Amino acid sequence: MSFARWALAVEALTSAMLANSVLVRAWPSINEQSIRVRAGSAMAAATWDTPISECSAFIFRSRTNQAMYQLEIVATLSPSRTRQRFMDPITAATHPDPYPYYASLRALGGLTFDAHLTLWIASSAEAVCAVLRHPDCHVRPAHEPVPKAIADGPAGRVFGRLMRMNEGERQHCPRSVIAPALQDIDPQQVETLVRAPVITEAAEGLHHGQFVGPTSVIATLLGFSPTQSRLVSALTGDFVACLSPLSQATQLQVAHRATERLEALFRERIEAPHTPLLASICRGLATDPDSLIANLIGLLSQTFEATAGLIGNTLLALIRDPALRRAVMADPKRISLLLAEVQRFDPGVQNTRRFVAAPCEILGTTLNPGEVILVLLASANHDPRLNSQPDDFLLDRPNRRSFSFGTGRHECPGQTLALSIAHATLQAMLEREPRWDRLTWSYRPSINGRIPMFSDRPGTQAP
Repeated sequence: MSFARWALAVEALTSAMLANSVLVRAWPSINEQSIRVRAGSAMAAATWDTPISECSAFIFRSRTNQAMYQLEIVATLSPSRTRQRFMDPITAATHPDPYPYYASLRALGGLTFDAHLTLWIASSAEAVCAVLRHPDCHVRPAHEPVPKAIADGPAGRVFGRLMRMNEGERQHCPRSVIAPALQDIDPQQVETLVRAPVITEAAEGLHHGQFVGPTSVIATLLGFSPTQSRLVSALTGDFVACLSPLSQATQLQVAHRATERLEALFRERIEAPHTPLLASICRGLATDPDSLIANLIGLLSQTFEATAGLIGNTLLALIRDPALRRAVMADPKRISLLLAEVQRFDPGVQNTRRFVAAPCEILGTTLNPGEVILVLLASANHDPRLNSQPDDFLLDRPNRRSFSFGTGRHECPGQTLALSIAHATLQAMLEREPRWDRLTWSYRPSINGRIPMFSDRPGTQAP
């Protein structure tokens, strides 16, 4: 549907869940209309510094409302600015506060169609659960099992064998071996590995704990020496660039080279596995060494992303709430509750995608092969039908439920390990008493991840 002009009305929303948001209703019009803001029963003129032609880029429409010719968009108002800031379901991942916006999407319906992005949006807990558990909703499109940008290189070769990027036996077989092996890891061993003297109060030390430390722990558990583990961690950081469509050509070239080095390192390692974790995985996948190596690299890359977001967003929660910080530092046993609530309240993975492989029906909506569903995990976590008082941060939340690690056949097999690494890392960080007032941050560019990157404020670097 395309119209040259729109008649727009901006309505202030009174729900506490939608604070700082407005709902914009738009109708096709032959005459441009001034935008008006309703505050209660009053109507007042409002300025709009975005051309109306651009506004249509932010329209969200349910197919069931097509006949009404009524479209809706949501703008978030910045208290310190007069202009409106728009977001869509993708850019929301790195927005300072996407949760009121997610609530507005749930209000439009659990499964709706975004005309601009040409995606279905699953925003409610019911819709997210239904999509993730549906056998015809796959992790990759049938016509492009490996992204074109990396298909012809080493990174594409590994990507195509990752269990998280496959269905059927190519997903089930490696998972059935790796998942139980991860469950057997001793949390005490993880804590010992994390407690190397590398985490400092400065941002550089926090960066190490957030990104380098977790993958180094996994590398050590897989039999690499401390020096090799740091190299493996750095190479993993280079490899994960191939997983993002935002990566530039130079980053993809680096990812290909990193993949080749990781493959070579693992070929040496699997010839004589001498740690319980690696030996267990090698026994189960001995007949397919290529799949074995690819999924060992996948284990590193998934740890890199999952723990970086979890640790980073937990640090943000502590920075923003001094009372919470004091409570946790006074009783370190509450770190586990803190991590559990952070991964529900502000998860490092905000969304994932599913691709419709066959005609199917979800929540009364017919979906066709080739259609794409953006699954808003973070929105589902804030659905009041999943968690009571979902927008409150509660350490002692009863019956906490979350989709942050997925559900169904692709639920993350390393959830327990990720939480264990994050717990040991946070405990080590808190013992060093970071100078919270020295830190600033911004979110790493991503279409689905919410990973804060910390830096020291100018002039405040620790000696």
